[in-house]
Amino acid sequence: MGRHALQKNRPRRHLFALGYFFASSLVMVTVVDPYSGTMASADAVNAFEPNGDYQTLTITPLADGDFARADFEVVSGQRARGVTVRIAPYPAPGTPKAFALAEVTSRGWDYNQFSCLVKLWERESNWRWNATNRSSGAYGIPQSLPASKMASAGADWRTNPETQILWGLGYIDGRYGSPCAALLHSDVNNWY
Repeated sequence: MGRHALQKNRPRRHLFALGYFFASSLVMVTVVDPYSGTMASADAVNAFEPNGDYQTLTITPLADGDFARADFEVVSGQRARGVTVRIAPYPAPGTPKAFALAEVTSRGWDYNQFSCLVKLWERESNWRWNATNRSSGAYGIPQSLPASKMASAGADWRTNPETQILWGLGYIDGRYGSPCAALLHSDVNNWY
């Protein structure tokens, strides 16, 4: 009986030894070559390097005095905040973003302003024409509050993204002057 019990324990000792060898081999490979295995080698990693495709917003006071707009003030120095926006991908034809790009350029704004608009409205509604904020009741792509204000742009404001975009761009132009200024206000105050 002692001999039979001894044979039963041998495979377990071998499994333990093999497991130990396997685990220590993985540790040693990682120590000796940390880029082996499932990790990408340093040669295959692409590092992001800014190439200057960012925009800046500079507001210069008029020589003859002070100026302000609506509910925000122009600041400089340490109180001033910058906004960094990645250039938005070119929109697919026939989409609400393509319509917005055409309207942005028709107002004399450049592609950087469109990029700010994309970031702003992705945050607000993710460009969904039927997006509704449950707590405030804001509605549509530009998140109009109250939603019925968009009726000034067209009777189909509830279902037509183009009508909502026209109203939203008019609101941004009238209140902030540009999409980047609206985005900056939104970054600071969590609303625009």
